Amino acid sequence: MLIYRNVNMLTRLRNLSEWSDINLLNEMAPKYYIVKKKILEMIDREEVGPDGMVPSERELMSMFEVSRITAKKAVDDLVKEGYLYRIQGKGTFIKNDTLNQDLVSITSCTEDIAKMGMTPSKQLLAAEVMAADQARMRKLQLCRGDKVFMVKRVYSADNHPLNLTTTYLPCKLFPGIEGYDFGAESIYHVLESKYNTRITKATRTIEAVLAADEVSEILKIDEGEPILLFRAVTLGIVNGKEIPIETFKSYYRTDKLKFYINQVK
Repeated sequence: MLIYRNVNMLTRLRNLSEWSDINLLNEMAPKYYIVKKKILEMIDREEVGPDGMVPSERELMSMFEVSRITAKKAVDDLVKEGYLYRIQGKGTFIKNDTLNQDLVSITSCTEDIAKMGMTPSKQLLAAEVMAADQARMRKLQLCRGDKVFMVKRVYSADNHPLNLTTTYLPCKLFPGIEGYDFGAESIYHVLESKYNTRITKATRTIEAVLAADEVSEILKIDEGEPILLFRAVTLGIVNGKEIPIETFKSYYRTDKLKFYINQVK
């Protein structure tokens, strides 16, 4: 009798994929999980469009007759899994799949945001000439005593911050570079138009890190939230020779932005 009952239960579980025994699913699954699935169904059916606001915790409590703890757990999980993102004081939204950035192309952040159909903006946080440290000397093939020009900016799309980028440029290659206003100017445009530099290629590394201190504050996200850190060395043709012209690090929010790679055979 026990063997028969176990076999019968396995058969019923297999039939769940066909939704033939929804009552059994509701009996077995935690309530927060059921709420999660219902929210995902709403997203799949486009009942809430891209970047649309999902129901509040209070509304979810009423819709599914669950406690606030259950509703919050369902939403928290979907935020962690990358389906939703929160804006403090406004609500919880569906992550917009249209915010994609190509990992291969070498373009400015402003150009990338414009290509996504968003309004780009940037804010200059710091700009100064400083002595190149060991890391910058190695990456930019500099000598001891050489100077670099550091530019720190935050880039936004439709007034929402997307990334924090710190760039270092060799002063000896670009004399007077500190005289430009990179709160308004594009670094790549200045290098190409004013210094006759042709940008050729870049080497990038990507790693997942946790937002902390200044980064979380500037990007307006919680400390400990996962973000992507890009490090890069860009090469260009200067006076007929291909050499490193730039190194930068960028912290990218991942709740509103996805990256893609176009591959060809």
